Formats: sequence, C-alpha cells, structure tokens
Amino acid sequence: MPTTHEDSLFFTHVEEVCRRPVVTCPPGLGLVEMSRLMKTYNISGVVVVEKGKPVGIVSLRDLRNLIADSVKDISTMAVRDIMKTGLISIHSSDHLFKAIFLMAKHNIHRLIVLDQEGNLTGILTDTDLLRVQTRSPLYLVQEIESAVTIDQLRQIGKKMIGMLTYAVSTNADAHSLVQLTGHFNDAFTERLIYILDIHHDVRLPAGAAYLVMGSEGRCEQTLRTDQDSAIVYRDDLSAEKLVKVRCFADRIVTALESVGVPLCPGNMMANNPDWCHSLSEWKELTAGWIARPSPENTVFFGVFQDLRVMHGETGFVEELHAHIIKNARINSIFFPGMARNIVRFKPPLGMFGRLQVEKSGKGRGKIDLKKGGLFTLTRGIGLIALEAGIMGGTTWDKLSRLHHLNIISDHDLETLDESFTFLIKLRLVKQLIAVSSGTEPGNLIDPLVLTDKERDQLRSAFKGVNTLIAILHSRYQLDMMAR
Repeated sequence: MPTTHEDSLFFTHVEEVCRRPVVTCPPGLGLVEMSRLMKTYNISGVVVVEKGKPVGIVSLRDLRNLIADSVKDISTMAVRDIMKTGLISIHSSDHLFKAIFLMAKHNIHRLIVLDQEGNLTGILTDTDLLRVQTRSPLYLVQEIESAVTIDQLRQIGKKMIGMLTYAVSTNADAHSLVQLTGHFNDAFTERLIYILDIHHDVRLPAGAAYLVMGSEGRCEQTLRTDQDSAIVYRDDLSAEKLVKVRCFADRIVTALESVGVPLCPGNMMANNPDWCHSLSEWKELTAGWIARPSPENTVFFGVFQDLRVMHGETGFVEELHAHIIKNARINSIFFPGMARNIVRFKPPLGMFGRLQVEKSGKGRGKIDLKKGGLFTLTRGIGLIALEAGIMGGTTWDKLSRLHHLNIISDHDLETLDESFTFLIKLRLVKQLIAVSSGTEPGNLIDPLVLTDKERDQLRSAFKGVNTLIAILHSRYQLDMMAR
C-alpha cells in the first residue's frame, strides 16, 4: 500500500489505493465452498462473477444473518441464493472522494472497482480508505448524511467553505475541484430533500422529477450559486399528486434559501408555475423557444438546456433531450440565432491585449469573469455540442466528445480547454477569498490584485474566448445574417 499524504487524499485515484487482487466465485458455487474460500484468503466478502462481469457480492454479514435466521440445510444452498445484486461500482480512474460519497450515501463498506470497459479490477473497502488517512475534512460528507434537521445542514454548509479552501490549498486541478464541489452540493441537496420527506412529510410523488439547470445542471458549480430549478411530471398525474408536486416545489426552494442557497433573480425556479410543467407542456415550450430564438427565449433555453434530474424519475431527461435535439435540427434559424446572442458577450480585451475593466456601476474597475468569458464558453461549446446531438455533462465532457467527433481540432481543443479551466478555477479561488474576508462572492475580480502571471494567463484565456467566437461566426455564418 503506497503512502498517501493526507492533503492529496481528495484527488488520489482509486487504482492507487485498490491494489489487492479481488477474490471471485461463480453464482453456482455452494455456500460451504464459498465459506472455505473466504477462510483461505482471510477476506470478509466475495464478488460473484458470471461471464466475466460482476453480478453480485456475498459478505460475512450475509452468512451471519443466514445462520441467525436458522435456515435449514445450508449445505445445499448456492451463492446465488443469498448474493446481493444491484452492485454499487466505481471506476479505477475515479478519485477517492467519489468512493467516500458513494459509501456514505448507500451506507455500504465496499465498492466494486471497474475499468473503463466495465471489467472487474478489484474491490475497495472502507478499511482501505482508513489506511491512507486519519482526519481528512472530506469526511464532512458523513455529517451531511447524518443531518436530521435543516438547521444542522445550515451549519454544515458553512463548513463546506472551509473544506473547499482546504482543497484549493492542495493545488488540485480545476476539474477535480469542480467535481468535488458538485459532489458536496448534490449530497447537500439530496439530504435536504430527505429531511423534508422524513421529518416534514413533504415529498415529490412518483411520476415527477426535480430538475437542476445551468451550472448546477452541468455539475460546474464553484460555490453555491443561485437556484436554477424546474419540475417535470407525467401528463396523467392525478390532481392529488399535483398538489403534492407544488407543495414540494415551494418547500425545496424555501429550504434551500434558508440554508444559504440564493434565490434566482430571474425567478427560474421550481416554485414558479412557469418552470413546473408536464412532460408534454415542456416539449411544447422548448419547441417554441427553438422555433422563435428571441433574446428572452435564448435565455430560457440556455438555462434549461443543461437540465439534470436531482431527485425523482430519471427517464424524463432522455425524452426531453431527444425532443430538443430533434427540434433544434429541423429549425434552420435556431443555431444561428443562439450563436448571435452568445457572441454579443465579448471578452474584455483592448488593443495589444490590454485588459479592460468595467467603467461604471458595481463592477467599476473590475472584470466580470462570467460575462467576459465563462458564459460564452459554456453556451458556445454547449451549442456546438447540441448540433452534434450531445447533451448533458460538463463543458470539459462536451469539448472532449466534440474533439473525438473531429468537430473541434487538436489546437482548438487545447486552447478552449485551457481557457475554460483557468477561468473557472480563478473564479473559485477569488470567491473563497471573498467569503473568508466577509464579502459576497461573485464573478467580479480586480485585475490589480492579480499577480503578473495570473494577468498573463487571464489575457490568454480571453484570447481563447475570442477563438470560440471566431468558430461560432464561421460555423453559423453570422457575418451574413441580417442585423
């Protein structure tokens, strides 16, 4: 077992810790033979494999329960009779923080480890994790999973800032930091939904889903940003269940605000009737946004496009994705219309690459990272991905898939990836500094407080934004469109 420094635990890959060969058996093996196997290797669990794929697991607890239940004639029973199916797995290339979240979320002590092709490569236990750390603040997730009141979650939310500050101090890459933040934010919201259900008798009925959108939908949040959410439900949902849907929508929005998640200034939230619809109503709405890409409709579509199910039935997303892709492709004005709106947000670069600050208002003397770069990158890359039939995932994911499809060149991939990565990490770091100094975190930064190196990197990042704007102009022939 390699020695892993505590500070690097967040971003250690599973494969670096999971080194032991996994002991397996076929489902037809007798329980007595399986028990001898466990004794021989001195292990507490055996993975059941059929045709090369893991199909179940048997632990000492399963054997103990079998004996305690006084099951007769165990000698005639096979592994398949008691194995647990529905395995929770993780990829060998994933980070350990994901393993800890999965164990805490599902209240389990071991995870099946797979390679990128889905083949079994090992098993990771909570004991393995304990061997490589002693006090990692990553175990804040255990506090989230054990919270029973909204007030407890409010206090935990404050600790999450400290955890992220700690994670940044490890010099982790931006992608890993954003992934970690997303895992914590999801766990936080899911626990809040659990508390509303168990302790307040407020729950989303079957046949409905609570959606998150925007940066949260892309799993690209830095700190907890404004709420962007929606509700979708089956067309035939009963009137009684609709009342419960609206009750849930009202309570989740209010509860999130009470634990520190701001309301959306544009009121794009689940408790707004304009963002709570049946599946067919959402299809009609999105078709209208696509057919008429007005400035208002492009804003609505841009937020909704990155929808993701946080809670409830997951099947709606696939159907909405297919509907959106189909309608976008048959409306010739949609992609140019969306692109024209995106390229209006130009990076603040002047002559000779000089950084330009806001001249007035709250942002006077500062640069808006979202308006000056992140908006254009996320929406522009998302638009090209949509044209290629790609929806869902992070901006990094979309870039990678576009490159794989030969839509984005090697050079442009490197340029756009570096630009997005630098801007999103700079925003996170500066937001954490703002919180620690007692000021409101946001997207504004003062270039005078940056180091010379950071200013150079910021100029390069904005030049990368201009690269994307040029791609959009060329791809959608924006210079030929009537103004």
